[in-house]
Amino acid sequence: MDNTASLTPASRWLGYAGLLPQIICVALAATGHEYAYTALAGGFAYAAAIFSFLGGVWWGQAIASGRGGAGAYLISVMPSLIAVALFLPWSFGWDWPGPALLYLGALILLSPLVDRWLGFAAKDFMQLRVQLSVGLGLLTIALGLVADRIV
Repeated sequence: MDNTASLTPASRWLGYAGLLPQIICVALAATGHEYAYTALAGGFAYAAAIFSFLGGVWWGQAIASGRGGAGAYLISVMPSLIAVALFLPWSFGWDWPGPALLYLGALILLSPLVDRWLGFAAKDFMQLRVQLSVGLGLLTIALGLVADRIV
């Protein structure tokens, strides 16, 4: 891992601001707002998009490092494929969205382990990644836990 500083204050603040959509979705769902179901769908879509984005980050880091092997590229495409797979139960009218939100939240929560395994990220980037992944992961799990009251 590179230990040089790579993040600006703006990148940190915008990273934290990226938690706001999920905070709003959790608040709407937990309070039983008239848009509670929409908040579940929006929260899933947002978490899935961010999870897919992480795969893109891993892909870009592998290319930029010049050390990316087949394993790095394979793991980089998995978030998008997993996000689509987690959406399929809704498409078929099965048990959704609670279980999908719980799985997605757990995967986001654990995603910094992939960054650590890949070893491409700078120290300050990793600190922010852990904070944002814990935040988004826990918020997504919270959304999954209130889903049964809404659906």
